[in-house]
Amino acid sequence: MITGTGTYALPLEGAEPEPVATRFGEALVARGSIADVEVLHVSRHGKGHTRLSNHVTHRANVAALAELGAEAVLGVTVCGAVDPSVPLGSLIAFDDLHFLSNRLADGSLSTLYDTPGDPRRGHWIFEDPFSHRVREALIAGCGDAGVAVRDGGCYGHVDGPRFNTRTEIRSLALAGVTAVSQTAGPETVLCGEAELPYGLLGYATDYANGATDEATPVAELLRLIDASREVFARVLAAALPHLATRPPEPPGVVYRFEG
Repeated sequence: MITGTGTYALPLEGAEPEPVATRFGEALVARGSIADVEVLHVSRHGKGHTRLSNHVTHRANVAALAELGAEAVLGVTVCGAVDPSVPLGSLIAFDDLHFLSNRLADGSLSTLYDTPGDPRRGHWIFEDPFSHRVREALIAGCGDAGVAVRDGGCYGHVDGPRFNTRTEIRSLALAGVTAVSQTAGPETVLCGEAELPYGLLGYATDYANGATDEATPVAELLRLIDASREVFARVLAAALPHLATRPPEPPGVVYRFEG
């Protein structure tokens, strides 16, 4: 599981984050269990929100999960609604991605394939970037937790840490983006390359600039970020047993040039 703003810890039985060394640097991973399912947890921003979106170590996080044997990744994010029909405080199980830059915050490409001749190098080829099976589990978990969810929507990755202008949001709306946040684009791509089935659940905390006639008050944004913590914890716990019964397959294929 990878969690974001507002959810810095999960109710794992007997687990504290521990450093995991990868070739992309160190990641902090908590190991434990929820609903009798073994779980690995990464907090993107860390306790106290140490890392802003431009500091998140995406490659280390995904590499650590892969090396520790994760079979799937459940990602959650608070997000700004671009589509004004999305109620604040509601969930979206995304089924598409808008991430044109395909770059990390430092400007480098969002890829695990940074070394020429690496035998694992390849192209991730897919129709849908998110795992159907993981999406099904997240939607079923919402049902079990009694939380309404929108089945489908386009996640728009935007660069932070600033929020977006009205003009930028209008361009994203024209592209069909449902909601935006600043971290899940690289996660989606890197999990795809690592052949980790990935699903993403968003919680709408505000309307993006210009999406509605009146801006969402900052106090309301903060209230909903705080409320998202309990909702995500309930839904993730309810989704896990659905995944455990039938492990998912990664979306698409990675076409490699060796082996």
